[in-house]
Parts: sequence; C-alpha cells; structure tokens
Amino acid sequence: MQSELKSLSKIFAEVIFRIPDYQRGYSWEAKHLKDFWNDIEQLPDAKSHYTGVLTLEPVSEENYKTWEDDLWIIESKRYSPMYVVDGQQRLTTAIILLQCILDKIPEDQLLNFTEKSDIRKKYICEAKGKGISKSYMFGYEKDNPSHEFLKQKIFGDESVLHGLSEETIYTKNLVAAKDFFNEKLTDLTVEDLEYIFTTLTQHLQFNIFYIEKDLDVFVTFETMNNRGKPLSHLELMKNRLIYLSTKFDVEKSESNQLRKAINESWKSIYHFLGKTNRRKLDDDDFLRTHFISYFGSYMSSESGDPTDIRRYLNYTHEYKDYLLDEVFTPKRLVAHAPGQVGADELTSDDSSEVANGDDESSDIKSKTLDISEVYDYSQSIKSLVRTYYQIAHPEDGGWTDFEKLKLSQINRLDDTGIFMVCTAIMHKTVKSESREAALTAIERFGFLFKLKRYFFEFDMVDTAGKLFAGKLQVDALTKRLTESGDAFAKSKDFKDAMTSIGKPSGSGYYAWKQLRYFMYEYEQELRVQSKTSRQLLTWSEDVGRENFEKDHKTIEHIYPQKAEGSSWKNPFASYTVKQRNVLKNSLGNLLPVSHGKNASLSNKSFDLKKGDEIQKVGFRYGCLSEIQVATNENWTAKEILRRGIYLLDFLEKRWGVSLGNAKNKASILGLEFVLDVEKTNLASILAIPPVVPSPPPIDVESRPDIISL
Repeated sequence: MQSELKSLSKIFAEVIFRIPDYQRGYSWEAKHLKDFWNDIEQLPDAKSHYTGVLTLEPVSEENYKTWEDDLWIIESKRYSPMYVVDGQQRLTTAIILLQCILDKIPEDQLLNFTEKSDIRKKYICEAKGKGISKSYMFGYEKDNPSHEFLKQKIFGDESVLHGLSEETIYTKNLVAAKDFFNEKLTDLTVEDLEYIFTTLTQHLQFNIFYIEKDLDVFVTFETMNNRGKPLSHLELMKNRLIYLSTKFDVEKSESNQLRKAINESWKSIYHFLGKTNRRKLDDDDFLRTHFISYFGSYMSSESGDPTDIRRYLNYTHEYKDYLLDEVFTPKRLVAHAPGQVGADELTSDDSSEVANGDDESSDIKSKTLDISEVYDYSQSIKSLVRTYYQIAHPEDGGWTDFEKLKLSQINRLDDTGIFMVCTAIMHKTVKSESREAALTAIERFGFLFKLKRYFFEFDMVDTAGKLFAGKLQVDALTKRLTESGDAFAKSKDFKDAMTSIGKPSGSGYYAWKQLRYFMYEYEQELRVQSKTSRQLLTWSEDVGRENFEKDHKTIEHIYPQKAEGSSWKNPFASYTVKQRNVLKNSLGNLLPVSHGKNASLSNKSFDLKKGDEIQKVGFRYGCLSEIQVATNENWTAKEILRRGIYLLDFLEKRWGVSLGNAKNKASILGLEFVLDVEKTNLASILAIPPVVPSPPPIDVESRPDIISL
C-alpha cells in the first residue's frame, strides 16, 4: 500500500469519499468526541497533530457508474472517487465539526478570507453548474440509511425523496456528535471559530494509505479494524457475508442480489436495535440470540447428549468465533478434503442425519458453503430482529395487553437467558393462550430463580435453543417451570433464602438485588387497589445490574441510616445498636421514592419526610407507596414490622408462594425482638390494616423533580 501524510484540506482536493456498504456506520461516542476536541483545542499554534490512518480504495468504474448523482463530477470535473476502508470515524467527525462551524457563520461572513459557499463546495457538496443536482464530497453509499440522514440532519439539506430519514444506532451517534460540537462552539467569537477551522483543516495530519488492486479489501478491512473502537461481531458478520457474496461462482446478478439482501437485512437490524433511547440493545447479545435460533437444531438433543454446536455457547465469545472461523469462512467454498461429503453429494438419508444432529460429522461446517445458505442466514437474522426488538419494547409489539404486561415485568428482571427464551416463544408460538401461560410461568420462575439459583437445574440458553428447534414445546416448558417453582416454594431452601435476605448481619433487604423490582411491583398492586391509571413511579432502563449502587439512590430508609435528633432517637432508644441496624435495613423500612427532593429529607424527622401543603414535597406527594407510608402518625419499630409483614403478604400473593403465618414472617424478617422490646404481640401489631392510598392532589407527572426507580 502506498502512503503519505496529508491535512484535511489536501485530502479534500478534487476527491469524493464514500463509506462502502460493508462498513459499519458512525459509532463514536462521547469519550471519543472529547479526545478529538481536546486534540484541536490544546494544539499549540502552527503545530500539527498526527490524527491517524486513513485507508482509501479507488472506486472502480464498474461501481461508480451506478452513482447517478456523482457521475457528472467524476467524469466532467475528474474528481477521484474513493472508498473509505479505514478511518471513517475520524473523517466523519471532522466533517461534522466543520459543518457545525459553518452553521455558526452568517452567509456573508468570510472565514479565513474564504467565503462560506466556497468552503461548503469543497468539503460538503457542489451543485452541477446552475442546475438542481448536487454531488456530496463525503457520504455513504446511497442505499445506506445514514446517507440521507447525513444530508438532511447534519448538512441541513432538503431531500427529494418522499420518505423521512431513517434513525438507527449510527444516525443517533451522528446527531450526538453534532450536538456535542454545537455546544462546544456556543458563544465562541469569529476569531475562535477561525482558529478551530484552521486547526481542523490544516494542522490535523492523516496518514493516507491507498489500497492496491491486488489486495483483498474485505480481508484488509477486517485486519485493520482491530484499532480504535473495535467492530462488534455483528458488524464483522456483515462484512464477511458481503465478502463471501463476491466469491461464489454464480451469475453476477445472483451475487448482486445476495449483496443487496445482506445490506437490507443489516438495515433492518440497525433500525430496530437503534430505534429507541429507552433501552440500548447490544449488537452481540442479539447475534448470540440469533445464533441460538439459527443453530438450535444442532444443539443438545432431548436426551441431553451434547453436539459440536452446544459447546460453543459455554463461553462468552466462542459462538462468534464459530460463525466467523468455521461456518461463514472462505475455506468452506473450496472442495472438501478426501473423506468429507459435499452438500451436493448428500443422500436423503444423510440429510436426515444432519438435520437431526445424530452423526458426528453432521455439523454445518462439514458441508460446502453455497449462496443459498448465506442468503437464508441473512433472511433469518432479519426476521428475528423485529421480534427481538418487540420483546424489549412490548408496547410496540402486536401482543395482547396481558403479554405486554408480562414481557415488561420480565424485562425488569434483567436476565439475558430468560430474554432469549421469551424471544424463542414469541417468535415461534402462534397461540396467545400458550404464550400468556408461558410468560406467567417465566416471570414467576425468574423472580424465584434469583433467590436460590443452584436449586434449579435449568439452562436457559439450552432451553431457548430447544424451543427454536422445535425440540421443546411451549406448553411443556410452562409445565416444567411451574412445577420447578412450586417445588422450590415448598422447600426449606426457599424459607432459608428469604430468611438470609433479612439476616441481622450485613445490609439486610437494602442489599437485596430484587428490591427495586419487588418495590415496583408492589406499587403496581397499589395502583390496582386505588383504581388509578396514573403511574406515579416510573422504571428507568438506565439503572440495572451494571450499576447496582445507583439502584439504591431511588430507595429511601424511612428510619434513616444516620438517625439524628430526638424524633428518631427516642422511639428507638430501647434497642441495641445491632437491633437498630436490622430495623433500618428491614424490608418494611425501605421505600421507593419518586421525587428527587426527597433525598434532602433523608435524615429529617418523620413529620418532615411526610411533607406539608406549603412546600408540597414529601411522601404525601410522592408515589402510592409513599402516600401509604405517610398515613402513619408515627414511625417506630412496630410500623416497620407491620409494613414488613404486609409486604411479605404481597409477595405470597404475587408469586404464588407460602411463607407461613405472621409469626413465621416476623422470623423471616428477623424482627421477633420487636415484640419483646415493645411488650406487645402480633395481633396488636396487625390490628391496623394497610391503607389503600389515593393519588396526590397535584399532577406529579408534570413536576421536574420526578425521578425513575
């Protein structure tokens, strides 16, 4: 490869750049943008900064002949068309920043003695004479959703197309980059803008490599993209499939059709994976789910005997290596070694053995790879992504209301294996009755499963594979999950698990990983009882297992961790330090809060925590759980025990388990000592029933201090 060092100004000298279809879109995030901006901002005057490698491939005439909008500038003005093989993230970032600078400059304002229109003509787009046609200096191949998005949302141009620009994960990153730089450029003077423009176009130096004709660009792309932000395996899969589409010994039209099918499939994938900000779906989680879907028939059989495919799911990355190194690999395009059987040589009996996974040589990789297999794979992954998205966002699915409710609950359980099982059920099962029963059993199982994992001999990944392959029927799974949950609920393990949560040592229920989910479900029960449709406690998808500490910021200790003042010290004076710590972290003393301002009241007296009509901040103006607590006149150990028992009553009802009588529940909570200290009994404690709360008198949904659980 030939190489040379060039500035952005020299790079954009009678050249138009396109991101080829095998490339991923714009993937830089805030940390990458900050580094890029710091390089510009901190660069000393007249000094240059090495920005990185930019690898380019000259576009063949056969390819650029299809660029209808650009033929005039290539053939008449002799602009050189180039594919950006490596370095597109840096180049895209530079162009976005340049556009942001232009947006800050009035039309009649010169920038470094250059008219704005001339800068735009060099870096953004040039019109065809006095006509209406335009050729963009930088962009994506035309059928990439990012192409129209870049023109409309980043460059601010109108489109002649009827459809709106499509949003994907990548287009959201484009907007985020523009927003980032617009904020950085806010309130800068013209002199400041000129400095940034000069640095960007003259002092950032790119090491330019030109790929020679005898190099395989697809292989080069995979090899070079181990720097910067690594390609996901889903992105690598797209590149690999497109590469294979060029290697089949078929008519050109067939190869082109396959390439188009692959591109369309990945458009759908990134459309759905990037459709919402509420939950970011991981590329490789989806690829793993599809792997289980596509290769399910090659996974363990009903007898439990493992096949070659099953072992690739035992470790996080092995299934990805299997796809790229064993299944969709050029070595399967060549003739088999002696003793191996090609796909065309399989007899009907042999084919049956392959399908059933009964023969050691039945692995897919033992057959010759043909064009139909790649096509089928691309259509299969396209088909699954819609279901995958709708499982994560049930409100957008065509499910029944009950299914949407159960799927939302299951999503809050935040278990990847269970998510895969749900995807298999909803993708394969037609009868809504069977789906509803299965989802009910799965949600219950998922809640119980997290209490004592070792009790259950269930492999969710294997279960999902069997469901996809038709080796396990949904009704049979429902029966197994229900029976397994019942067995656990009746076992000593269940009582031990519940007791261990509230044990005197440690943080008690405050450290319970199911606490956030449990409290949210209790809030939904109060909504039913109070007959209100208002949702006063929202669920944040941003809080989860990756940041467990953050969960606790939405859970309040009613009797505070730092109990100061006589209002707290006097009622608990008869308890030892150890007993007070147990009470503080007991289930009945923990409360989900819906207002950010409640944090400022965390150590105040109970009366102040409840709030008043003047400031309208406190439990009385929070979610239904808060309002229910605020109906108590005082907050003592007796209220903590009472509320804890009522919450365990709810747990019994909600998940179909039995915790015994009130005495057993007091024991599970570890609060039997309260009866001795207070010289009372459970009948007296429980004589006051829980109040059914009513929504607060103000519209808390419109308040800016609402936070999500």
